[in-house]
Amino acid sequence: MKTEIIKVNVICPEPELIRSAAKIIQRGGLVGLPTETVYGLAADAFNENAVRRVFEVKGRPQNNPLPVQVFSTEQVRELTADVPEMAERLMVRFFPGPLTIVFRASSAVSEIITAGTGKVGIRMPDHAVALALLNACGTPMVAPSANPSGAPAPVSAQEVVSYFDGHIEAILDAGPSVIKIASTVVDVTESEVMILRQGVISCQEIMSAI
Repeated sequence: MKTEIIKVNVICPEPELIRSAAKIIQRGGLVGLPTETVYGLAADAFNENAVRRVFEVKGRPQNNPLPVQVFSTEQVRELTADVPEMAERLMVRFFPGPLTIVFRASSAVSEIITAGTGKVGIRMPDHAVALALLNACGTPMVAPSANPSGAPAPVSAQEVVSYFDGHIEAILDAGPSVIKIASTVVDVTESEVMILRQGVISCQEIMSAI
């Protein structure tokens, strides 16, 4: 397989290039995706074969759930069994942005993604290229970091190439990630919010928002 490197404008991504990448996703392919945090490995969240390939390419354990990226809060509601009030407040404050919120998953989410936990982590990236691809695809995408399991998360397209050249269909190259730190992850499935991973958004900011 030849991995196509697609250079795109980070501020105003070229529509024809985004459409090209979207067609790859829609066909079940994998695309290296720039975000404001780190580069992700994107696939159609509703295509189980594509989702399985993400696990295979990354060497990711099957019991490790995959995060999902969305374009809108409407997509959040499609993927979740319920949206608690504290989640609503967090989305108002931090979507789009470097926050992943773990919800109870709806029946629309494959157990492959949830790894049988019944939960799904969802983020709306604050990056023009990522949002353009999500919009063009018209579907949520699984998008864990684009690295082999256990390796450092990539913050440039070149690092994604070094990991997966010849193993994925394409990489959208929009230059280096700005934040270079993975998103903060919070779980809202219980009565109180639980911070699962500290990222650029602090515990104090989370608590202030809710």
